[in-house]
Amino acid sequence: MEFDKIAAGRSDAATATQDAGPGIDRNASHAQEDETEIFGLSHRRGRDKLDIAASWATIGIFLMLAFTAVYTMSLILIPVTLAVVVGMILGLAAERLSKLGIPRVLNAVILSSGVALVIFLIINALAGPVAKLAQQAPDFFQRTSDRLMPYLDRFKWLHISSETFQGSSMSISTLLENSGNVLHVVSTSLTPAIVQILIFFAALLLFLAGRLSLRKTIIMTFSTRTSRLNAIRIINAVERVLGFYFATASLIYAGIGLAMTLIAYVGGMSVPVLWGVFAFVSSFIPFLGVTTMTIALAIAGIITHSDIIFGLAPAVAFFAVHMAVENLVFPAVMGRQWELNPFVVFLAIIFWTWMWGAVGAMLALPLSLIVMAIIDELFIEEKAQPQLPG
Repeated sequence: MEFDKIAAGRSDAATATQDAGPGIDRNASHAQEDETEIFGLSHRRGRDKLDIAASWATIGIFLMLAFTAVYTMSLILIPVTLAVVVGMILGLAAERLSKLGIPRVLNAVILSSGVALVIFLIINALAGPVAKLAQQAPDFFQRTSDRLMPYLDRFKWLHISSETFQGSSMSISTLLENSGNVLHVVSTSLTPAIVQILIFFAALLLFLAGRLSLRKTIIMTFSTRTSRLNAIRIINAVERVLGFYFATASLIYAGIGLAMTLIAYVGGMSVPVLWGVFAFVSSFIPFLGVTTMTIALAIAGIITHSDIIFGLAPAVAFFAVHMAVENLVFPAVMGRQWELNPFVVFLAIIFWTWMWGAVGAMLALPLSLIVMAIIDELFIEEKAQPQLPG
């Protein structure tokens, strides 16, 4: 009897195992499917990360090649970029002249001639002070040497003495050799400058003459209506911000130039008009312009006057006037909608100065304004959408 009970128990256990077998197989199958799905997800995530890394690497390589091209082609890109920026600044004036019935080609001739006339008047105004400064150069350097030597004598490791700044006798052959080297340097520097000036005026004239057709071509390159509307808004915003900013800034900075001329005259500085022009031009370069002007005024004042307090007075006065204008007058006139991040502007100035030198420093602010206008139009929501005619 006990043997029969044990056999029956084994039979029941086998039957139970056979009944549970399909369930166990199904669970194992589901587990294998889950493992396969997890492996597939991790594999896809790994491939997505690789795709993202490849995309960023491609963008980085493209930017490096673009920056290399911009640096290498600076002889052409500097005047062309400057012409486009100046042409967009004059866009509002060109539209007003067109409304008066003046043809576009004549508009371009008038505006480009006006730019050339302004440049000529500035050069003509500076010719006299520069010539006077050149005549006073020997006395200026002698006074500079006399004033700086007491300070330089304290640094014995510089090995600088008063004889360092005194020229020795020079023979005719040496003089001719040095003059030849000077002429070579001047000619090699002057030729690219003349070429860039010609490229600038030609590009400015052609850009102003074909501004509307170029604008239409850019807009029609987009296929959808929304993209064309965005292109219209971006072009209008860029022209508006450049035109309004530089028209207003020119008037404000002209006031700074006049104030600097008065400060230089009262402070006993030589050629006050030259200091005023430098103050006007340098004001268009944020941070670096006022810093350079203040340091130059401090050095010139110390050299000019025996009293160090009176010598530093023009630099302090200019810095105070410039800070008051930048922090009080400029925001009140321009409004907060044109406010740029100072750190971003500073980085832009450093970058474009490294790429294109002094002209790049002057173009840094216009290019920053263009980028700001594009970002505002593309990424700020709830803007009023203009309607295309028809």
